[in-house]
Amino acid sequence: MERRLFCQSLALGTTGSSLAALPFAAHADGSPEAGATLGAFNQQRSRAPWTLGFEGLQADLAPQPMQLRGKLPRDLRGTLLRNGPAQHSLGDVRYQHWFDGDGMIQQYRFSDQGLQHQGRFLRTQKFVAENAAGRRLHHSFGTQVAGGSPMASADAGNVANTSVVHHAGETLALWEGGSATLFDAGTLETGGLKTWTPEHAGMPFSAHPKIGADGSLWNFGVSSMHGLLSIYQVSARGQVRTATLQVPDMAMVHDFAVTEQHLVFLLPPLIFDRDRAQAGNTFMNSHVWKPELGMRALVLHKDRLNQPQWMELPSGFLFHTGNAWEDGKGVIHLDYVRSADASSVIQGFRALMRGEFGGEPAHAVARVELDTRSGRARQTLQAHHAEFPRIDPRFVGRRNKQLFMAERVAVSNRPGFDCITRLDLDSGKVDRYRYGADVMVEEHVFIPARSGSGKEAEGWLVGTALDLRSRRTLLSVFDARLLAQGPLAQGSMDRAVPLGFHGTFILA
Repeated sequence: MERRLFCQSLALGTTGSSLAALPFAAHADGSPEAGATLGAFNQQRSRAPWTLGFEGLQADLAPQPMQLRGKLPRDLRGTLLRNGPAQHSLGDVRYQHWFDGDGMIQQYRFSDQGLQHQGRFLRTQKFVAENAAGRRLHHSFGTQVAGGSPMASADAGNVANTSVVHHAGETLALWEGGSATLFDAGTLETGGLKTWTPEHAGMPFSAHPKIGADGSLWNFGVSSMHGLLSIYQVSARGQVRTATLQVPDMAMVHDFAVTEQHLVFLLPPLIFDRDRAQAGNTFMNSHVWKPELGMRALVLHKDRLNQPQWMELPSGFLFHTGNAWEDGKGVIHLDYVRSADASSVIQGFRALMRGEFGGEPAHAVARVELDTRSGRARQTLQAHHAEFPRIDPRFVGRRNKQLFMAERVAVSNRPGFDCITRLDLDSGKVDRYRYGADVMVEEHVFIPARSGSGKEAEGWLVGTALDLRSRRTLLSVFDARLLAQGPLAQGSMDRAVPLGFHGTFILA
């Protein structure tokens, strides 16, 4: 089955995420010209301080020590690597969607001497070619470039801008639409593209792999044009197992969850429309919101990946899951961050590139029960305007009670979050630290304490934030069980790093 589907995909053209080989017509989706986006953003910069996080950069950031307040925990030594879109403009063109920007790795080193930061753009094929030309050459996820051309392959447009994973001795920058990109975690030098098998060269390898207790990495890739979902299992030593299956009404899928026995995908009703893509719309605008389809849950047993089980949930949208586990009675318990609709990715992240903010859809932490025996699904909601859920990584696929997330607790006229929260999923109790109204909070990651007892949430929570008042990037270290007491240590530097997405911590 896998071989047949894969060869069929090759015969249809690109195996990528449909960002490539589409017959784009100039501005067929009705979006404003990219040059107009730059002008609109520049007009907003003086009146909207939050635009600092979306200005972007044109050059690497040289190594620089951070000013440290407080003391780093003794057993917290290593490197935090974060990824995100950082080059939003080139020449007179500013990207129209936040997801388009070229990726930059932010490196924060924790040592006996304190904290040090540097940032370096990933030298992808696209980044090198366009910066040599001094202009945008290709259409992208959400932007059509005047005079631009379709990408010859998904990896020709690979921006490597979403996440980072370190596994089997390799460090990879991840994107949604193409291959993983190798880079050196110490020097930040870009390597080549990671090819898992000859058959899967150029196939999407998504941005949220899961690493279980046995060291195996699970991931997926979506080939929207052909309705294919590829599954990857990579052992702790790098051996690869793959599978590919056909999925009807392919949705925009950013994340998934694993248990000890299953993989779980929640498919929101943001559906890829091949006709819209072939008519010249961007990849983003080739998706149609169809709430009547509801949210579909796809469950795959790890030993029977070709036997999908489907269940139904109320309509909604998601980017990220927290964790999933099964109770021994055939029920999978899963949590994710739910929004009412897909307006954030359809309109909201476009508005940010113009320096505009018109509000966000309501969010909630959704708790789901998927009964694999009866085929029924149930969902309950807890109101939290949050994103970037993370857990203690030792509990991936196992029962967990604690969920860490960035949250907004105050009404604000700007996008983003103002605090970090630890939520007890069973009781609903929260432990929360609020940075303040003038600070934009990014994802925080959990690092287990080396000398601890192994109990859940025993360790450190580490993450970045942008202080708009001082125009400085902050890096904070918390005792993960005592967030409300504030940072144990906090580094700052007199430069503002563009707001990014996801990262990982590599212990020394």
